[in-house]
Amino acid sequence: RFGVTTEYLVNADDIQIKMAQGAKPGEGGQLPGYKVNEWIARVRHSTPGVGLISPPPHHDIYSIEDLKQLILDLKNVNPQARISVKLVSEVGVGTIAAGVAKAYADHVLISGNEGGTGASPLTSVMQAGSHWEIGLAETQQTLVANGLRGRIAVQADGGIRTGRDIVIAALLGADEVGFGTSALIAQGCIMVRKCHLNTCPVGVATQDPELRKLFPGKPEHVVNFFMFLARETREIMAALGFRTYAEMIGRSDLLSVNTAIDHWKARGLDFSNVLFTPNAGPDVAVSNTENQHHTIDRALDNHLIQEAAPALDRKEPVSIETQVTNTNLAVGTMLSGEVARRYGHAGLPDDTIHIELDGTAGQSFGAWLAHGVTLHLEGDANDYVGKGLSGGRIIIEAHPAGPIVPRENIIIGNTVLYGAISGDCYFNGGAGERFAVRNSGAIAVVERIGDHGCEYMTGGCVVVIGKAGRNFGAGMSGGIAYVIDDAGDFDQRVNHQMVEIARITPDDGPPPSVADDPTPQELLADPLGNDVWRLRTLIARHARLTNSSRAAEILDNFDAYLPKFYKVVPVEYRRALEHRTGPVEEGR
Repeated sequence: RFGVTTEYLVNADDIQIKMAQGAKPGEGGQLPGYKVNEWIARVRHSTPGVGLISPPPHHDIYSIEDLKQLILDLKNVNPQARISVKLVSEVGVGTIAAGVAKAYADHVLISGNEGGTGASPLTSVMQAGSHWEIGLAETQQTLVANGLRGRIAVQADGGIRTGRDIVIAALLGADEVGFGTSALIAQGCIMVRKCHLNTCPVGVATQDPELRKLFPGKPEHVVNFFMFLARETREIMAALGFRTYAEMIGRSDLLSVNTAIDHWKARGLDFSNVLFTPNAGPDVAVSNTENQHHTIDRALDNHLIQEAAPALDRKEPVSIETQVTNTNLAVGTMLSGEVARRYGHAGLPDDTIHIELDGTAGQSFGAWLAHGVTLHLEGDANDYVGKGLSGGRIIIEAHPAGPIVPRENIIIGNTVLYGAISGDCYFNGGAGERFAVRNSGAIAVVERIGDHGCEYMTGGCVVVIGKAGRNFGAGMSGGIAYVIDDAGDFDQRVNHQMVEIARITPDDGPPPSVADDPTPQELLADPLGNDVWRLRTLIARHARLTNSSRAAEILDNFDAYLPKFYKVVPVEYRRALEHRTGPVEEGR
């Protein structure tokens, strides 16, 4: 989720959710700080010189229902894109692929263990994954047996190198095949397996300008490689009597074990399950023949887009009022896709589209909300609020006439602001676990949070004016946080592995010539300074936008509350900022 903005998504033809990688299933990745140059930091919305951690799980996917929600979110932001899910070839992958099809994915990729880069650990390549043939065969058989094959396209990759591999993949059920390593070798890769060290001797996987001069590849090399692949594939197809690729899909009855291999190690191998052909009836598809029926035609955003037409067409301010229920999923996402499609990541001027909502919002409220769109909800919301926030503003407060005390109750669910890029949020109430996980640049004020707050955060600013749960700041490599410590035990709740904490002390005040109502860029211009001004400004804005009694109480006694606040700063982030000049850009 590095740099996944609304603009990024609306310009895609295919959007793939990578559940795992065939060469290293169950493992994440880490980009060392010395490889994060200015260009990589810009596209990933991070800080040059600061390492980036990609944990193995998606923190908004812990069940097949969560995966279905993410597929719906992405389909809302870009209805024209094909949504794909990448799975690893392993025992049981057919059952998972069936769930992916039922979750309305358009495409599933079965990845074998022989792909991946040189950064993939050899122990994982050799021991964890399995060959693409095994996973592909199980996927095809399971989908056909359950009448799901026609709804979803199946692709195989992870070790496909020749025309023979392409034909075998088709016969086992693949609509498509993918190439990675073999195409890299055509460009000059010699498989030194040093992709993660920035020392690739042929200039393929390195940011070192001197080593990149050694890159021998030319476009013609890749063109020739694929031309020869196509030629070999056509020759084998002709020998089998096929005119088109589509005719081959699912014809595993044409595969057999080579009886010429008479070796004692091969005598005990039984491939009957891999080569099994499901007994499909005349009406059961064995390849992708239809489109998934997504439910985005019932989304609340269809109404919001109609109401916001003056803003979308002519940038005229509009105000919309509507009710919302927990069956309204991804509110604001399709609308934001329209904004980004027309105006890019810059979006519309602040608060051009102002939407007042009342009720309980469903999951992914304000996901990928674009700049210029404000969602103000009186009520509460479920998980994944502000996922991928891309410049919009979200305000959530409990019903003024309601019986709950906001600071003591949860009004938003888990995994809020996951992968947020920019924008600001104000929550008059508590949040669940993993608040601001992988936040890259958004600003948020919240009354209290659960465990694992600011996990893997790389930018932005979070203010917590109530209790914070355990394991705060785990994997946090960028951004800053302010947390009040009423109970005096916050030091025990922080994961100190990558961050340092310190009490806030009076400073030089606001930067010169700053506006009375500063923008997010102005608030984050100097993350290491102006703490008192930044903290007071954000709490005052929170009080004004959400009518927070807790924020008003802190402002009325600010000098007394200030010593109770801790500032959390990642160590590597501080070091990188101290060695650079100029302001930090939004989302950096």
